[in-house]
Amino acid sequence: MTELDGIVDQLQREYGGDAWYGSSLKDILRNVTAGQAAARPVPHAHSIWELVLHMTAWKREVASRMEGRPAGEPPEGDWPEAPSDGQATEARWAEALERLQQAQIALLSAVGQLSPSRLHAPVTDPRNRELGTGATHYVTLHGVAQHDVYHAGQIAILKKALGL
Repeated sequence: MTELDGIVDQLQREYGGDAWYGSSLKDILRNVTAGQAAARPVPHAHSIWELVLHMTAWKREVASRMEGRPAGEPPEGDWPEAPSDGQATEARWAEALERLQQAQIALLSAVGQLSPSRLHAPVTDPRNRELGTGATHYVTLHGVAQHDVYHAGQIAILKKALGL
């Protein structure tokens, strides 16, 4: 298995595969309703919906970096706005989950196009820790997997707070 194959394996496991640490993101999100996703059971914490939009935005941003485009904050922002209570429909929640799935597919596609010789080369921008720029492709890809696992854990805790 090449390093790139190993990274793809980890990205697949954390999203929807057999993750070593427990449930994958997709499993954690299974059967969450729009109302539950929009709820805020922990005051001043992000909702499940907000976390999903955030992960989607960053998966897309990392895919863009892998394709050689300049790094920066995702076009939709670091924390895209989730629908308000009255707009949090099951259809909109299904769309948010579908966009997350499509972002995962785009990320895996971008990694699949990455030349092994570029893996340890920096992305196109100078180092800026706050934006996560200037790191190598390797560090960036491991970072997005770690990012998703971190937020999946938050979602699992929010589900417990909701009694799910």
